[in-house]
Amino acid sequence: MATVELRFSAQPEHVRTARLVAAAVARRAGVDEAVLDEVRLAVGEACSRAVGLHRSHGVTAPVRVLLTEEEKSFSIEVGDEVPASGGSPGSDAGQHGAGPGDDPEDADGRDQMGLAVISGLVDDVEVTTSGRGGLIRMSWPSNPATIVP
Repeated sequence: MATVELRFSAQPEHVRTARLVAAAVARRAGVDEAVLDEVRLAVGEACSRAVGLHRSHGVTAPVRVLLTEEEKSFSIEVGDEVPASGGSPGSDAGQHGAGPGDDPEDADGRDQMGLAVISGLVDDVEVTTSGRGGLIRMSWPSNPATIVP
């Protein structure tokens, strides 16, 4: 199992780098070429969401992206460090809520829209939150026979 870990400051300009790294690692892992655009878009949405949460809540910790190549699948985890604001641990990520100065309804709407886009792009997606932050885990099938050297 090969793993690539990426951490970046919560700046929108770093989301593009995360998308490019994710596509390159997915290609190397044997993810079908036809799916790479979906990988790029889903990672972009997840990272943009994490960046927005960090910025709106004043979190200075980096956004975390973990890319893991397994025997027959490729997974990406995008984590933020914004604690859930209510709800139970492991509940839907909509519990992040608004940050200082945000309209709670606007922040929640943006959050839910990003999650809807990700759910439309990725068949296997799991969203969790806890007192330590949120995590979006996405995975795609890979074909080890097509791994690019």
